[in-house]
Amino acid sequence: MTIDHIAVRPGDADYEAARTTKSGTANPSVVLFPTSTDEVAASISHARAEGLPLAIRNGGHNALNFGNIDDGVVIDLSKLAGVEVLGDDRVRIGGGATWGPAAAELGEHGLAISSGDTISVGVAGLTQAGGFGWMLRKHGLALDNLLAAEVVTAAGEVVRASATENADLFWALRGGAGNFGVVTALEFQAQPVATVRYGMIEFALEDLDQLVKGWVETMRVAPDDLTTTLALRPAFGPFPAGAILFVCLASDDTSALEPLRSIGTVVAEDIGERPYAEILEEGPPPQPVLPVVGNTLVESFDESVIHAVTTAYELGGRVVFMRYLGGTFARVDPSATAFAHRSAEAMIISAAFMPEDATEDDRVEARKVWATIGDQGIGSYAGFLGSETPEDIAALWPPATLDRLRRIKQVWDPDNTFRRNFNIVP
Repeated sequence: MTIDHIAVRPGDADYEAARTTKSGTANPSVVLFPTSTDEVAASISHARAEGLPLAIRNGGHNALNFGNIDDGVVIDLSKLAGVEVLGDDRVRIGGGATWGPAAAELGEHGLAISSGDTISVGVAGLTQAGGFGWMLRKHGLALDNLLAAEVVTAAGEVVRASATENADLFWALRGGAGNFGVVTALEFQAQPVATVRYGMIEFALEDLDQLVKGWVETMRVAPDDLTTTLALRPAFGPFPAGAILFVCLASDDTSALEPLRSIGTVVAEDIGERPYAEILEEGPPPQPVLPVVGNTLVESFDESVIHAVTTAYELGGRVVFMRYLGGTFARVDPSATAFAHRSAEAMIISAAFMPEDATEDDRVEARKVWATIGDQGIGSYAGFLGSETPEDIAALWPPATLDRLRRIKQVWDPDNTFRRNFNIVP
């Protein structure tokens, strides 16, 4: 099958848009926009026959711009973005769909999936990494709700992966970060969710150690219906510094919110009932700064972690996001999926905002500050990882999980065709 009818090449009118993602630009030899699994298979065959490296693009949000590539082939799945309700609250979503439109379509049927936070993040990419969404404590990761996937393999074969069909591949897809094939469709168990109570409580920037401690202690006894993220934000552009608690309550019982109001001095609150699809937002536009980003999963949010977080924040120029986990997320057997860090109590993400002309010494110092937090974790999450060192790859998966992933990679992609990712070398 020829690929010319789905190809955008240098010099074409659409090339500038085709070579651009949320994370930047590249100079691919060709960007392909398949509309079927046959065309995906032909796209893979073209890359392999020409000896060109391959990038797979869902939403194009990866911080390392994995959905783009210089002098290679990009397979952009945006034409495969349909949403279909199958019955019994099961849904089928195309591998090129993004969470905003998908959530809106599901909302028309009174359904929702605990997705990512951002409208334009790809459904398939986020699900294969994990999927930390606003109903994580009630319904788990996005990948915990995956029932099956349609995959085009490196050999060009279209296969179905589920608990009963190609079960090893299905296990690896749920947390394997895009190493095993092109996912062209996903079948989820959606949940009957019409609205949630979502918004923020802003606290005064005083006694931050006690604020974080109070939040942790409150969430340890909170119902699964409640998912929260505590953000410590520096002054940035038009935004003043602040301590902001984002909350999502998937229940009509608002009493779960009351204990949160007593963890610090409340200076503002805006929480209301909203359709789930409307709580997903677009990320901020690119800024003329250089972010030095890290994330870690901590098994115990104890006083040493709390002190490291607040100390790093108070040094200035750094934002810290803390998402409390537990609930359904923690009750999944760590061996059930390739996402194995189920014992984590919280995920911490931090970025130091530096000028674009920051020196390498400046960046090293920023990474040292992050290490005071990150070194206390048990691993990292691929969805918010901003570097790809061997240490980063090792932090994504415990050794036994990585060994199993490597064996499965040897079966499904022995030539490492899919290597533009957090790569598992077969």
